[in-house]
Amino acid sequence: MAGTDSRRGPVARGCVGIRETRHRLRASPVTCVVVTDAKQAVIVGVGLIGGSVGLALRDEGWHVVGVDLDSGRLADAVDRGVIDEIGSLDTLPAADLGVVATPADSVAELAQRLLDAGVVAVTDVGSVKAAIAGSIEDPRFVAGHPMAGSEQDGLDGAAAHLFSGAMWVLCPTSTTDDTVFATIRDVVKSMGANPIAIPADRHDQLVAVISHVPHLTAATLMRLADGRATEERALLRLAAGGFRDMTRIAAGHPAIWPDICVQNADPIVDALDELISELSAIRDVVSERDRAALLARLESARVARRNLPTTIPSTEAMSEMRVPVLDRQGELAAIATLAADLDVNIYDLEIAHSAEGPRGVVVLVVETAMTERLQGGLMALGYRPSSRSLEA
Repeated sequence: MAGTDSRRGPVARGCVGIRETRHRLRASPVTCVVVTDAKQAVIVGVGLIGGSVGLALRDEGWHVVGVDLDSGRLADAVDRGVIDEIGSLDTLPAADLGVVATPADSVAELAQRLLDAGVVAVTDVGSVKAAIAGSIEDPRFVAGHPMAGSEQDGLDGAAAHLFSGAMWVLCPTSTTDDTVFATIRDVVKSMGANPIAIPADRHDQLVAVISHVPHLTAATLMRLADGRATEERALLRLAAGGFRDMTRIAAGHPAIWPDICVQNADPIVDALDELISELSAIRDVVSERDRAALLARLESARVARRNLPTTIPSTEAMSEMRVPVLDRQGELAAIATLAADLDVNIYDLEIAHSAEGPRGVVVLVVETAMTERLQGGLMALGYRPSSRSLEA
């Protein structure tokens, strides 16, 4: 029994299947059979991020199967057009893509179940990567982390455009299958995100500074203000844009944070120690009424804030690099990771396999200003890259 989703055209409510899947939605007496040739994705965990992935993939023509412990949420996801079909961990299809969007402590087990089911390419969206990447050695798995979110919980915050313009970290290893890495990278780009390859341990160190500690800091500042408000009732009424902007992320759902902080404890503690040291230093500056030192610190912060990357360069500022490689696992991951180490953003990437021998060519698009840096790094590793400007 097909319905109509005003946003997406005709859909089969809870019964669309890529392999003539039969499915009953709730207690409906009608069983539907729909056949489609669309690429199939399985999303385990249909909340804010998983739901947004589902919406984005459906916009790109994917057939999306949703799996979640909450049956009510799954039914809601079908009604909202987030997924096409309700699936089960016991009967996972051998889909083209698997995405695990659950709390960090369950990601490795669920990713392995997708791999065991024969899913071609599997990734996750967790905030901590080293523990997960280290526990899964299958070449079809690439740990991932979209740097995007919302203060709204669950499907209420899910949106197909959530990842538009966001960085999406991928953590390939030396055993990662190049085709799988390229596939997942292409999927990430199709959702509007900018993929970047970073080793898992380095990712965890970086996000401790730019994500985890900021959340803990915002929560702590909010608690400080709330505690003061019991004595000064007008305090929170005076909270203006700056305070609200700085504490906005404290409004996020707290349930995910204990797992994140436990799994990434060491980098978070290191970053907190550095922050405490910086706060102690500025406390001393204020205590000593040192106007010059205070101004210098604030000015350096202002300059750093203004220098945060914002936009992608135009095609006139881009160059294509071609890197001959041996046609073997790990080449793509090694090059992408080197680029991240050298602070070179890759805006497009593909690998051309040779039909005549064990060689291929990795094709990259990078900023022209960065080609010399990346070429030098590649040559130091024994590669022989060439480049050309994409300027018309």
